[in-house]
Amino acid sequence: MTWLYPVIMLAAIVCTSLLLRRSQSQLPLTRQQKFAVGLGAFCGAMIGAKLPFAIAHAEGVWALTSWISHGKTIICGLVGGYFGVELAKWMTDVKVKTGDSFAVPVAVGIAIGRLACFQAGCCYGTPTDLPWGIQFPTAPVPILPRHPTQIYEFSFHLIAAIVLYVLHSYRLFRGQLMKLYIISYLGYRFLTEWIRPEPIWYGSLTAYQWACLVLIPLFMLLWMHDAQQQRSVSEI
Repeated sequence: MTWLYPVIMLAAIVCTSLLLRRSQSQLPLTRQQKFAVGLGAFCGAMIGAKLPFAIAHAEGVWALTSWISHGKTIICGLVGGYFGVELAKWMTDVKVKTGDSFAVPVAVGIAIGRLACFQAGCCYGTPTDLPWGIQFPTAPVPILPRHPTQIYEFSFHLIAAIVLYVLHSYRLFRGQLMKLYIISYLGYRFLTEWIRPEPIWYGSLTAYQWACLVLIPLFMLLWMHDAQQQRSVSEI
């Protein structure tokens, strides 16, 4: 049922859009500004998710086939979406913090999207003897039970959405929820790379693990910078 994958992915986009519309309803932004910020998030996420594969593709980053072929990465998608929003805010002169409004909708959307990966049989894990191991027909050796890493990620993002919702309700980590979510996922992804059949890139780590090691300090610095700016404003 190959048609299920695009249907589930469409459901993920629709759910994210509806939740985002609700979460941003109280932001002091015009309709045009909200549209620009949402478009920046979507375009940044789509470009970021495909960019590593386009660069690695034999035909090069400027070839159309590099962008429409299979292969996406959530890590770069999240980072691309974050900076896409920042670029859109800079272009439309938006000074309001918008990250908190994205955190829960994005987590829900990615959770649903991982169910699409599970249905399609992609993004599976390494072979395992655990009782919940699943045989994936798309794997090189279909008879070997493997870690259902798609379900692991579905669980992570769903739990993250619930935690982020509670934190937002209690006004905790205000202005930093999206960074908290990204840092948490990067840490989760670094650890779970050990049960993914990804090639070792350098120093016994995969390329995704190295990306996590670079991006976690980056977003921690962004967090510290934002916190310092908030303190400066409160002291004025």
